[in-house]
Amino acid sequence: MRSDNLLIGVDYGTDSVRTVLIKAATGEELASSVAYYPRWKQGQFCQADINQWRQHPLDYIESLTSAVHEMWKEVGNEQAAKVVGIGVDTTGSTPVAVDKTGSPLALLSDFAGNPNAMFVLWKDHTAIKEAEEINQLCSRWDVDYTKYEGGIYSSEWFWAKILHVLREDAEIREAAYSWVEHCDWIPFLLTGGEHVQDMKRSRCAAGHKALWHEEFGGLPPNDFFVALDPLLDGLNERLFTQTYTSDQPAGTLSPEWAEKLGLHQDVVVAVGAFDAHMGAVGGEIEPYFLSKVMGTSTCDMLVAPTAEVGETLVRGICGQVDGSVIPGMVGLEAGQSAFGDVYAWFRKLISWPLENVLAKSTLLSDEQKEALIKETLERIIPELSAEAEKIDPATSSVIALDWLNGRRTPDADQNLKGVIAGLGLSSDAPRVFRALVEATCYGARMIVDRFQEEGVPIKGIIGLGGVAKKSPFVMQTMANVLNRPIRIARSEQTCALGASMFAATAAGLYSSVEQAMEKMSSGFDAEYLPQPKASELYDDLYTKYCRLGEAIEQLEL
Repeated sequence: MRSDNLLIGVDYGTDSVRTVLIKAATGEELASSVAYYPRWKQGQFCQADINQWRQHPLDYIESLTSAVHEMWKEVGNEQAAKVVGIGVDTTGSTPVAVDKTGSPLALLSDFAGNPNAMFVLWKDHTAIKEAEEINQLCSRWDVDYTKYEGGIYSSEWFWAKILHVLREDAEIREAAYSWVEHCDWIPFLLTGGEHVQDMKRSRCAAGHKALWHEEFGGLPPNDFFVALDPLLDGLNERLFTQTYTSDQPAGTLSPEWAEKLGLHQDVVVAVGAFDAHMGAVGGEIEPYFLSKVMGTSTCDMLVAPTAEVGETLVRGICGQVDGSVIPGMVGLEAGQSAFGDVYAWFRKLISWPLENVLAKSTLLSDEQKEALIKETLERIIPELSAEAEKIDPATSSVIALDWLNGRRTPDADQNLKGVIAGLGLSSDAPRVFRALVEATCYGARMIVDRFQEEGVPIKGIIGLGGVAKKSPFVMQTMANVLNRPIRIARSEQTCALGASMFAATAAGLYSSVEQAMEKMSSGFDAEYLPQPKASELYDDLYTKYCRLGEAIEQLEL
């Protein structure tokens, strides 16, 4: 390895793409950039009232180009010649219908404005019915194909979304040759892939979301899918059997993309994976440490040696797949469907007068109103956090359920709704906000409890992502609720850093992902320790949270 070798880590999130330029020898970050998806930012192709969340592939293409060129402005174009590898992570499961060339249908003129031709974002819940049908079929089939996915298939995942779109849209049904995950399409795009069946499919995506497992010989057989719905007849033959871990190269940059990004064609592009899986690597995951990527939702990753996992199957999680995080280990995934989104919802709720009353005021100029609204929106969460932190949880009767976007783990159920209970005339905004924060932390504890109940120990907690870095109040509350220390990864961009570690391995700079982690990791810069009295109190409050959850599930709201 040359001492000046550089890598690019690309992290496709819900709202934006983030890129980092990393020194391969040390992991030092030389530059970073964030580019927001323009169509998504305008709310195009989405309908919140029916849980439809779609993203146009042009958002991904344009934002990547913009972000990389912003980095060259920061460090100079001459640095581009030193780049030897690119790693990519994305949200998931975020599939899209494609033609034979692997091109998303939304890039064709006939489907440019059709949401069903676009990427179905991870948090799209339009396929609840289809997920239920998959679970019912698996329960009576001679093989339970959900056994390695926690035993419950979710509406957030690959097959449920595909079936929903095929049923809803005859034009897509006719035009779609195959379906691909976002994390598989970007490396295919960058390397100039010309036929979808040449695409290297991610072990991470296939195993956790698409019912793929080596025990089954790949995907379930065609007769299973025909029994689910004849519309799926023959589709699995146009998908994949083989999968790849992300330490493997997908290829090298195509001439077109080398020119677009200002790079040379010898740059190796690694096989893609989901953001939290690569983020766990960027955050120095180790066996039996739960790595929590905390943003709009959470994705909780754990790795364990394959021999130690043995025949253990953990109920109600989001899958366990050999090599999905670190090759040679089993990756176990859990998570919460809403985390930061819960706080964002509350901010939106209480800011309604700003955007609907103040905005109509004749006392201020348009510029003054715009500036005032912007400043207030930016300060709401920090101010609420400061006031909520002063409240003794023993004095508040307010308790909430964090299921505003359904429940992911344990036991996925996207029909569930959030609840705020115990309200009184003294229940002000800081008290309700505190209850919502506590609810997200109780949700995190349910995940820890499930792993331990199933015989998988949790030796420590690692916090990653925006909430972990920016909210001491949330993290201290979580440490108290879990009654465990939480270490916070130093890097602001652990997912993109993890992607660069996989790029380094795929490019041959390191012999293993573990070696890349050892040389390139940035360590930890904070630790939250549980406060004994608060933890004791939260043991009782957590019991009330669980009882409230049981009652709400019985109501079937």
